[in-house]
Amino acid sequence: MSASDADPVPEDDTAADEWAAVRDLPPSAKLVAKVLEYEDTLSQSELAEETLLPARTVRYALSRLEDADVVDSRFSFTDARKRLYTLDL
Repeated sequence: MSASDADPVPEDDTAADEWAAVRDLPPSAKLVAKVLEYEDTLSQSELAEETLLPARTVRYALSRLEDADVVDSRFSFTDARKRLYTLDL
């Protein structure tokens, strides 16, 4: 068997490697990450609405995700008091 006959890495394994940083985080952080995966960019209040989690829990989840370097945040151009969060996997 030559090197060209070797199976490429399945996409599922690549996706699993990307989510490895999230695997050991609390369930709230996993939920927030999953919602960001589907919704792309949301504010804290929008995340609280989508996840049905209390705002304080969303803040905690976002801080854990930021510590794990899987979430990017930026200021909203329409309201500089708000931050917008995007999943960075």
